[in-house]
Amino acid sequence: MVVINGVDLDTLDYIQKFPYNGTIPTGGDSLAENLNIFYESGDIGWMITATALVLLMIPGVGFFYSGLARRKSALSLIWLSVMATAVTSFQWFFWGYSLTFSHTANSFIGDLSNFGFKDVLAQPSVGSPRLPDLLFAIYQGMFSAITVALATGAVAERGRMLPCIVFMLIWSTLIYDPIACWTWNPAGWSNKLGGLDFAGGTPVHISSGTAALAYSMMLGKRRGHGTHELNYRPHNVTHIVIGTVFLWVGWFGFNAGSALSANMRAVMAAVVTNLAACVGGITWCVLDYRLERKWSTVGFCSGVVAGLVAITPGSGFVPSWAAVPFGVLGACFANYATKLKFILRIDDSLDIFAVHAVGGVVGNILTAFFAADYIAHLDGTSVIKGGWLNQNWIQLAYQLADSAAGGAYSFGGTCIILFVINLIPGLKIRASEEAEILGIDDAEIGEFAYDYVELTREVLNEAEHDDVSRYSVEGNPTFDPREKNSIPLIDARAFSGPSSQAPHAQ
Repeated sequence: MVVINGVDLDTLDYIQKFPYNGTIPTGGDSLAENLNIFYESGDIGWMITATALVLLMIPGVGFFYSGLARRKSALSLIWLSVMATAVTSFQWFFWGYSLTFSHTANSFIGDLSNFGFKDVLAQPSVGSPRLPDLLFAIYQGMFSAITVALATGAVAERGRMLPCIVFMLIWSTLIYDPIACWTWNPAGWSNKLGGLDFAGGTPVHISSGTAALAYSMMLGKRRGHGTHELNYRPHNVTHIVIGTVFLWVGWFGFNAGSALSANMRAVMAAVVTNLAACVGGITWCVLDYRLERKWSTVGFCSGVVAGLVAITPGSGFVPSWAAVPFGVLGACFANYATKLKFILRIDDSLDIFAVHAVGGVVGNILTAFFAADYIAHLDGTSVIKGGWLNQNWIQLAYQLADSAAGGAYSFGGTCIILFVINLIPGLKIRASEEAEILGIDDAEIGEFAYDYVELTREVLNEAEHDDVSRYSVEGNPTFDPREKNSIPLIDARAFSGPSSQAPHAQ
């Protein structure tokens, strides 16, 4: 009989959790024993939910990027984000999970012992003994997918789709998997050294941000770069807000889910995640206001994302008050880093490097300052030396080493991968000038984000061949008043600028 506080636990109707006692790679024989008894149902339920929340972030990235671009390439960026999910999820199943989280990994990368999810079932995962391999695999697969989606936003308005798909498969294998392995696998060199990265400062944000910078450099500048042609406002701020909301909500699964259990550490991660996002949004908005005297919606959304990026590596290590400097400094550094592309003379059209790479580095460094041993131990098991709050001064060196290694490896590796892909016949990474003028949506996808794009084309074609019948001598639109719901079609050329009207003005 087990009695706690006068209560006989044997009389309660609950399923007792048993210590794992399996000896085979799958964790046991499901036909002979109940494999569920080794895990808490609450942990299982929360992590399935967290997996879905991280998946929600991926179309959020697509909407965010789409809103920032011009309308003629809006759909291609949404398409890339969801395609990244499909391609990377297959790669993760095929060998990505094994290369990252196999139980027999070395300091840099795993082996193929779990190729094709072989033996991935009920054995406790390398991430936490509270989760079975299979659940940990699907959760971490979403991290791989969103990292690839973040990086491939660099192709905006000038990159071809097919080479980008090939890039997704190769990059996730050669770049993401090793970085995630050395950061999160207990056998990884950074993990053993003492590096602290709770939810992806280096594997997700620094790697994707530096990869985006490399992709932008290898693609070259967009047509009209440095001229008035590219001095445009984001074409759909509503898309940016929708994407930000998806990211903000999904980030609870991203950070709080990284506790890998439903516990107080996950609760703290959720608290600091939300607070850093709020503070980051306010900070960026105020920074823009001091220059423009306008309360920018785009600025607020950019600040929210910058705050979320910065708090990611420290979300399971820092106390709630630390979220304020994370949000403020993350947004400040990312805001000023948007000017780096002009210094480097690289057309990073969506500022992925500034927000994600710089924000990730800021988060890693601040984690060295504010990590606390008592926060990590909120899950009841994790023991760390902490950061400067615990007088662990060497932690800053560990964080800098991890950040530099991940950034350099991703940037250099991405350049090499794209250089080789571009040499393969049929896989030239840059779209033609004609395709760029026409728009990537039309040239590469053949569909549009908005119906009126096609409608405008129809109006222009009909007007070109039927000017006399459609327009009166005075140039006014005519229509038959007897026709039901007859509405005059106004020539779209009137709204398309001086260049399209020039032939008619002669």
